[in-house]
Amino acid sequence: MSDQLFPLPLAGEGRVGAPLALSIVVPVYNEAENITPVLRNLVGAVKAAPYEVLIVYDFDADTTVPVVQRLLPEMPQLRLERNELGRVVLVMMADGSDEPEAIDPMLARARAGADVVAGSRYVKGGGQQGGPLLKRTLSRAAGLSLHTLGRLPIHDATSNFRIYSRRLLDVVTIESTAGFEVALELTVKAQRLGMRVDEVPTVWHDRTAGQSRFRMWHWLPHYLRWYGVAFGPRRL
Repeated sequence: MSDQLFPLPLAGEGRVGAPLALSIVVPVYNEAENITPVLRNLVGAVKAAPYEVLIVYDFDADTTVPVVQRLLPEMPQLRLERNELGRVVLVMMADGSDEPEAIDPMLARARAGADVVAGSRYVKGGGQQGGPLLKRTLSRAAGLSLHTLGRLPIHDATSNFRIYSRRLLDVVTIESTAGFEVALELTVKAQRLGMRVDEVPTVWHDRTAGQSRFRMWHWLPHYLRWYGVAFGPRRL
């Protein structure tokens, strides 16, 4: 589908320029027979305005695509989005704390078969510069205890500088709601599922501008949940 034929709105805006009230994501896989009644029922039922319906497909030959293309003039809320997620996905922070020099070594471990690769502060060659003392202490203690007692094969459990394989992301459901604990959740789930977890050293740098959104006492219970799961059965 050409964006010239069906121009996409700016991020966060509806087709008429108003802020979106809702985005509905519908993953599809060869749903040509079902998608028309599903979308007509959906559009007929949703009263929020304006909203969008993102039809996410993985490959151009998906039978759903031409059907949705025919529905676009009838339903301007629809948007076709190809899933361009790569074989591996890397997450890093926008505050300058993560070292981009570690990305290539992390990718090498992923290409060697690791489903999770952590940028680790607590191995030889890694480190941490700055940050609150209590936060650093709790983070190091969590990593050490999970490695030695929980048999998590990495030393840094709480950093969000991670690579994840698409294989892992395709088989797990992300349950984290607070945000920062998602790295621990995915790492623990990968290990519980018998997937390979690896790490490379990296140095974490405290931000030099702006304010951190991390609130320790707010997020600590969320971390503790996955800390407990790490000591559970081998498979989820």
